[in-house]
Amino acid sequence: MLRHRMENSRHSRDSSAPGHPTAHGTGTDAPGDSSRPNPAPPARQAPEVPAPPPARRALLAVLGDVTRYCCLLGALTWITLRGTAASGYDWQWHRLWRHLFTTAGDGGLRAGPLLDGLGVTVQVVAASLGLALLAGLLAALLRQSGSRVGRALAVAYVETVRNTPLLIQLFVVYFVLAPVLGLGRFAAGVLALSLFEGAYIAEILRAGILSVPTGQWEASRSLGMDVPGTYMEVVLPQAARTALPPLTGQLVSLVKDSSLVSTIALHDLAMQAQAVAADTFLVFEVWFLVAGMYLALTLSLSALAQLLERRLRYEF
Repeated sequence: MLRHRMENSRHSRDSSAPGHPTAHGTGTDAPGDSSRPNPAPPARQAPEVPAPPPARRALLAVLGDVTRYCCLLGALTWITLRGTAASGYDWQWHRLWRHLFTTAGDGGLRAGPLLDGLGVTVQVVAASLGLALLAGLLAALLRQSGSRVGRALAVAYVETVRNTPLLIQLFVVYFVLAPVLGLGRFAAGVLALSLFEGAYIAEILRAGILSVPTGQWEASRSLGMDVPGTYMEVVLPQAARTALPPLTGQLVSLVKDSSLVSTIALHDLAMQAQAVAADTFLVFEVWFLVAGMYLALTLSLSALAQLLERRLRYEF
């Protein structure tokens, strides 16, 4: 009797379980069941818009940056003019024209003292950049070499230069090293700037070298490449992509630091600006104009560096 009741109870539970056939039909929905909701139609995708070519994207990005900088410069100029107008300052921009261009004997125009100084600044920056890259690369390679003496020399150079002011280094090079080596003002200024910027570039390049994966080195050794070949063919091209953005910032710093060569009587843009301001008493006009010239130079170099960076990104 008890067994019969247990079997009846088990049969009742099984009949109420999902999927068990009942009097009304099966426990599963039939494929043609009309109560099932119809699936939603697939959403229509928007047509893909082709991306502009890489060169055009790079140019548009540079133009956008230049536009933003110009807007910022315009806002700062407006604020400055409003402030000086409130103080009653009499702007005399027209008097600066003859310091930008002078009239030659044949009636033509030639560069005035400010443009001559700008040319000297560009020459100092170009020469210092080449030597700084060479010094920085050499120091970075010595830091990564297996020579203890080489690593010690590189560390001493980098730490000494980075922890002393540029102005003092400039005086040491000009008054101590230049007479011994027979260097003039231009060469002494270039040497001091190159050594100073080279210490920072060394750390930037070393960080780029360390960013190359270890597998790249191992693959080069497995192919039988020597150390110089590995650096030239594998490591440095990849390190250059990583180091280019901070190198751009260091180049901008080089342009601004070049104004210190005026302390050794090198007639760069800053030196010529001091002479013009002392001659005309147009202190605000002269230095605002010189600031704009430095800004135009640094923005041009930054734009060129951005174009190079995007080109390297698409090539690799």
